[in-house]
Amino acid sequence: MHDRAAVIKNLILHHPGGGAGGNDGLLRRVCGAAAQELAASGAGISVMTEDGVRGASAASDPVSERLEELQFTLGEGPCIDAFASRRPVLISDLGALVARADGRWPFYAPAAHEGGLRAVFAIPLQIGAARLGVLDVFRDRVGPLTNAELADALTFAEATVTALLDRQEQAGSSGFADIDDDAAEYRAELFQAQGMVMVQLGVTLGEAMARIRAYAYAEDRRLSEVARDVVARRLRFDGDEL
Repeated sequence: MHDRAAVIKNLILHHPGGGAGGNDGLLRRVCGAAAQELAASGAGISVMTEDGVRGASAASDPVSERLEELQFTLGEGPCIDAFASRRPVLISDLGALVARADGRWPFYAPAAHEGGLRAVFAIPLQIGAARLGVLDVFRDRVGPLTNAELADALTFAEATVTALLDRQEQAGSSGFADIDDDAAEYRAELFQAQGMVMVQLGVTLGEAMARIRAYAYAEDRRLSEVARDVVARRLRFDGDEL
């Protein structure tokens, strides 16, 4: 197992998918190496704060980026559940989940299935009581991870946590401090947008958030981008001229 961990760390270090340095480059390398090694159609990572707000994120390819982002647009999905429960979420047949009337993720599951996702495995990035985020492994075919693949997925998660913490220590004031700053800025912007839409439509805060999420989904845009446009007054929900 120790040898396998060394192999996976080497795969992450030398995978060509990283491009630029920093946390983004590291996360992209992990996603690319994980997708390749786990015979997956793709992989995604979201680094999150303790209250579940996302900071940095990355994916191995555009389709996986869409599947990763869709969870935060809709407010549900394997990544969010794995982070909250601190346990892996392993779905070997997403279609079976969609077919159930009381199925998990009533919005995410059918949307992701329609987009070609057939199985998804979400592995928390955590050390002790500290939660850092989630690694999502996506497949375009039905079927569980083998025992060896699950062990490798857990090792990928462990290696990612180690690499991120090492980078934080080396970078001093950067690393997760930057991620926390990004998350705080995102949270403030989203809350401000939520309040503005509430006033525009005369609805509750919960309904305002639902409207923002629905718009982001319908327009195939990131939730953060829609919030930014609302705050900048480039987008209104009441039909008034800008």
